[in-house]
Amino acid sequence: MGRVLILGGGFGGVATAISLRELLPQNDEIIIVDQKPYFMVGFRKTWAMLDIAPLEEGQRKLKDLERLGIKVIQATVDEIKPESRTAIVDGQVMEADALVVALGIRHATEKIRGFSEHVLNAYTVKDLTHVTDTLRNFKGGRVVVGIFGTPYQCPPAPFEIAFLTKEFFLQRNINVEMEIFTPKPMALPGAGPVHSETVHNRLASAGIEFLPKRKVVAVEQGEIIFENERRPFDLALGVPPHVVVDVIRQSKLIAEDGWVSVNRNTLETAYDGVYAIGDCLKIPLPGGGQLPKAGLMAEQEGQIVAQRIASRFAGEKPTAIFDGKGSCNIEMGNDEAALIEGEFYAEYTPKSIMSDISRQRLTDKHAFESIRLKKWFGS
Repeated sequence: MGRVLILGGGFGGVATAISLRELLPQNDEIIIVDQKPYFMVGFRKTWAMLDIAPLEEGQRKLKDLERLGIKVIQATVDEIKPESRTAIVDGQVMEADALVVALGIRHATEKIRGFSEHVLNAYTVKDLTHVTDTLRNFKGGRVVVGIFGTPYQCPPAPFEIAFLTKEFFLQRNINVEMEIFTPKPMALPGAGPVHSETVHNRLASAGIEFLPKRKVVAVEQGEIIFENERRPFDLALGVPPHVVVDVIRQSKLIAEDGWVSVNRNTLETAYDGVYAIGDCLKIPLPGGGQLPKAGLMAEQEGQIVAQRIASRFAGEKPTAIFDGKGSCNIEMGNDEAALIEGEFYAEYTPKSIMSDISRQRLTDKHAFESIRLKKWFGS
């Protein structure tokens, strides 16, 4: 009998557990540990923030996985000891034959002076009610959507927030001037300049000014301070800097750059039987940059890890390889979206294609959520 301990119940953790349950004998133990009691697809936050759809509609209890024979523990991971495939969970020692670290990131708002005081965090559930109330009560003026640090989760999300926030105010006859900034030279570096230009043009058509190469130094009341200029605002929505969660940072898994390093093909760490997946990783790409932090990526990484663990438990040589391919539907307002597909491990530079912009693509995005909730949680 083997035991797999999965730290984290997000996309990567749940996908790993589901795949393992399909591959392993029933007497092999699969355990998920997470502080949160629920699973939720990330883009649900934007829909809830802008009164498009309720947050709770997209949440499912992690405990519902127990019907499949997956044990779920709602607890805090106090310490990770990869050399012994061990975690300290609410003070209790938990050993495993395979350990999967999928604990993600935390929002390091402290890295930008004034962020917490003057910027609405558009990426957190914790502040969602406050953000929504502020948007509902806004009377008009200059609205800024900003990327305050890279890398960050879901590269298209800030641009979706810009499109949908602009529509939110238009539908309420609130007059706003709107802009979105990024420290990068284009909207979606991973998708390349051609597809980024499509996003730039769509922003311009929506009356949203795009400001590339803007690195924030600090935020003051009504003003964002960049390296070479200051820009005023009446309301700011921000994507805060991301760092790994503290329990990973304090472990031996952390690399000098502050992220977890793995074999990009196998998701193996430097420790035997220990894997890491999802947003806590930094996987450099051949042409520069790094693998996007996205739910589908974590899901596919988890499936590969599950296959490799199952092979090991069966005494076979693992052969499953993560190929670095992924896709995402980016909402662009007017009930439309576009599908971006990428081969991120392609030599020299990622290869990507963008579909037409259509209502069908938005339908596909809704299906992305509903299919997983039904398959994984039964509803």
